[in-house]
Amino acid sequence: MRIRATVAAVTGALALSALAVPAAQAGTQSDTGLSKPSAAERFGVSSAKSGLRASVTADDAELPTVSKVTVNSSKYIVVGTTYAKTFSVSVTASHSTGIADAYIDLWHGTNVEDGLDGLLMPNQDAATCTAANATTSTCKLTITAAPGSDLYKNALAGTWHVTVGVLAGDGTNVYWNDYQTTQHVQRNSTLTVNASPEPVTKGKTITVTGKLARANWETFKYAGYTVQPVKLQFRKKGSNTYTTIKTIKTNSTGNLSTTVKASVDGYFRYSFAGTSTTPAITTAGDFVDVK
Repeated sequence: MRIRATVAAVTGALALSALAVPAAQAGTQSDTGLSKPSAAERFGVSSAKSGLRASVTADDAELPTVSKVTVNSSKYIVVGTTYAKTFSVSVTASHSTGIADAYIDLWHGTNVEDGLDGLLMPNQDAATCTAANATTSTCKLTITAAPGSDLYKNALAGTWHVTVGVLAGDGTNVYWNDYQTTQHVQRNSTLTVNASPEPVTKGKTITVTGKLARANWETFKYAGYTVQPVKLQFRKKGSNTYTTIKTIKTNSTGNLSTTVKASVDGYFRYSFAGTSTTPAITTAGDFVDVK
């Protein structure tokens, strides 16, 4: 785990606002054009006066302690093709002098120094911190992820790293960890179902079709999700429980098609369990009247 911590003696007023870092522009980002702030930049601490290193700079330094980090209410971040997704992030931290500010961003890549290819930064220059007591506060921010700009390529779907920074109330001690936790960012999914014919004679064949698709952040359209297992499920009329009949896979265009024998009135649906890059989804039931 890589931890960047700053212990600095700062005289005069401490600037708590972040340096202005350009947000992602519409269109394709450059893998090397992302600018991620350091602890010194985010909290207005002079890098010349601080001992910015990969570890604590003094044996007796009292760094803020982070007890909880929450991103998007602990749910995966799902982004489609049309609208940007704004979500909340928060960090709960403690220090003997209280908490002055906090920072959270999400980044994607092999490492934060030279492997960065995705970055989601806060919308605010400073967090809103609410004190639980004299030493502990919960600080909140929001982050926006837009398809085609922040999420400029489909390869960004999956696991992102979460950076957490906390500035103590004394303006001296800073906790900073670029590998605090991880978060999934996913391409939104759609799934359809159609069972026919309706009505159908008992013993005859019912064909159940559908399509599994997911957002393409590069074309702003939905494209079929190929060779994915999807469950066909059935609920008898009057029952509240679905039972899996079989599992089939989507074809080369994301389409689904299978057959079953008509037996009783009921509802057919498809259910996709999801992957690391694409959320789970289940259709509503499609009713078939069996004569």
